[in-house]
Amino acid sequence: MEEILEDLLENDLSCAPHVVARLISELTADPPTVRAVVSQLDPGQRHGLRPLPTPVPMVESIEALYAHLVLDPGDRDLLIAVSLRLDDRLDPLLDFGGRSAADLAVGAVGPLLDIHAGRVRLADPRLAIWLRATSSSSAAAAVHERLHLIFESRGEHVDAEWHRARASLGGSPGTARELIRIAREASESGLSERAFHLAAEAAAHASGTQRDEATVVAGVAAIAAGFAIEAAKQLADLFPGGDERYRLQGLGGLLVALAHLRGAVPEVDAQALKPQSDDAEDWYSWTRASAFAAVLCAERGDRQGMRSWLDALREGSTRTNTEKDLRDPVVALAWLVLGDREIADVRGAGPLTGGMVRALRAAMDGDVDRGLRLLAVGDSGLGIEVDPFVAGFEFSPLVGAYRAIVEVLLLMWRGDIAAARALMIRASLELPVTLPFAGLGVVIARRLDLAVLGRLGPFSRALSAALPAPARFDQLVDRGIEAFLAGSTDDAVSFMRLWLERGAPQTTLSVPGLEEAIVGAEPIAGGPQRIEPPEIALAQQLRLRITRCSDEQWRTERAHVADAARRLTSPFSRGRVEAMIGTRSLIRGDTEIGREHLTSALSLLQVSGATAWARAVSIRLDRLDAGQHLSVPTSDPLASCRRVWEGLLTVRELEVAMLVVEGTSNRDIAEALHISVRTVEVHLGRVFVKLAVRTRVELTVTAHRIGQYV
Repeated sequence: MEEILEDLLENDLSCAPHVVARLISELTADPPTVRAVVSQLDPGQRHGLRPLPTPVPMVESIEALYAHLVLDPGDRDLLIAVSLRLDDRLDPLLDFGGRSAADLAVGAVGPLLDIHAGRVRLADPRLAIWLRATSSSSAAAAVHERLHLIFESRGEHVDAEWHRARASLGGSPGTARELIRIAREASESGLSERAFHLAAEAAAHASGTQRDEATVVAGVAAIAAGFAIEAAKQLADLFPGGDERYRLQGLGGLLVALAHLRGAVPEVDAQALKPQSDDAEDWYSWTRASAFAAVLCAERGDRQGMRSWLDALREGSTRTNTEKDLRDPVVALAWLVLGDREIADVRGAGPLTGGMVRALRAAMDGDVDRGLRLLAVGDSGLGIEVDPFVAGFEFSPLVGAYRAIVEVLLLMWRGDIAAARALMIRASLELPVTLPFAGLGVVIARRLDLAVLGRLGPFSRALSAALPAPARFDQLVDRGIEAFLAGSTDDAVSFMRLWLERGAPQTTLSVPGLEEAIVGAEPIAGGPQRIEPPEIALAQQLRLRITRCSDEQWRTERAHVADAARRLTSPFSRGRVEAMIGTRSLIRGDTEIGREHLTSALSLLQVSGATAWARAVSIRLDRLDAGQHLSVPTSDPLASCRRVWEGLLTVRELEVAMLVVEGTSNRDIAEALHISVRTVEVHLGRVFVKLAVRTRVELTVTAHRIGQYV
């Protein structure tokens, strides 16, 4: 999979991992064939925002594979039937061909089929593409018609109606009602893509209000599957002329799709979209759409928009008597996502307003393990509840993606970096992970790659490319981490300073960044609270103490910081703090203490699976043990020293200190800075006290140690 993703990226054919996984299931893992097919897809299909064509396009390698295959008409029809059915049961196929399983196995089609335990499928999925591409539409319709009759005789109405609709070349209005019903059932079972195709087929055969109903089922199923472009296209057709009931049923899905594609919830007047009748079902649809819009605004940091939609939610929930089941849990979810840690403990139900919110609350209270257990209950099937917020879509890929992102985040907070990355990769192969929380999954995937690989891997790069243009993730932090782990500390600091100058944009749900390079800065005033466990905040406080205290204070502060670090149960958080304690100790010349903390950091980071962070510490230890210096790739060998001292000295003290380190006399310093020699001596005395040195020589040695170890 990584090889194929990398190959596609190198050929400027970025493709979402779950789309590639689907293509591999239909094409086998052959990079040239996958690349050839992907080259014929549009960007929406490649990024999972539109469904793949059925069948996928024929390419030369598949055509060449079957160029010499000769089939008699009966065998061809039988193979086409295998490729067209909704499932892989053997019995209906035996009815279709009029042959036994043994006859099929020894006949001409035997090598082309995989028959096992009452199931049958094509031995090579590429044959389905060749068959569909080399068969006329009338031939496929004839096979559908035969399958319709077979399933009808067996009393299997779902399959019968599907094949009846597909057999009709001119439209079959009578099939629409049953297809809509089947689509709704498929949607509630989590088969969102199948529901979309069934409902879209129904819409093609229906007219009037029935067509509006089929369209809303297709559109809502599309966004539940992650097909944001397709959902927007389908549901927009209902406005303004569609039946009001189905417009309102599709409004929530349309808002979800547009928010993802445009990067913001459309600025529309919720009051203008209110039902014109007193029908309770219509009001409930409008109320739930308002709930979706409020949470979407919260995900994107739009406080004003969220408040407006919450007002609509409150009005609608009063009309529909859903204050407890819908309003209160959604209000809690919206404020939580926006960063309010003080919201009342309102308990919802189901996967989002129930399990997900409870898991985040548990983590915020310091019990990440309990949060993971709460998520596991929902995934096990033991705690299945209807969630009024996403009623009917509890098992959909989109809801699954939200839960997966929260689980990955909790694993990161617990310090299980390798496990978090493995889960992130698995989720990206199955679910539309770019949609939840305004693209939070992409930020997480990039940080996990950097922590493990030290660079962005094919999965995170493919997910980054799959985000629509309005979505943003801050590359400055990622480039800073990459530079830091590569040993280019000053480059890392430069990236982080630029990030701070841009207002330090970051997600409300805390994702580990490069706090080591920004701890000297004051927090951004007026920003939202970060949703994170107490340990994450404690680790940041310790980093601040390590860098902000003077060298004199460090003599006593180190023991206190080291003791506090032992309370960090996350091996990733503690490992990074231990590395900073070790580095600060080395700067002070405490080599053995520095080695001890760096060794602890190495072990902890290895346990967490943060391989790149562990490698950076290991390199430092190897050079320390070998008596070598760490070189800083910069034209100014004292750049690291200047950066470290900036947080401890005034501007004038720093100027004096750096000139002393460069070997300048007090008199020359006075002339250069246009101050008296006495003033230079006063500033230098203060520098000596703050940095806990007694002579100019000690100051110079300390400066060069910083250059060696930072």
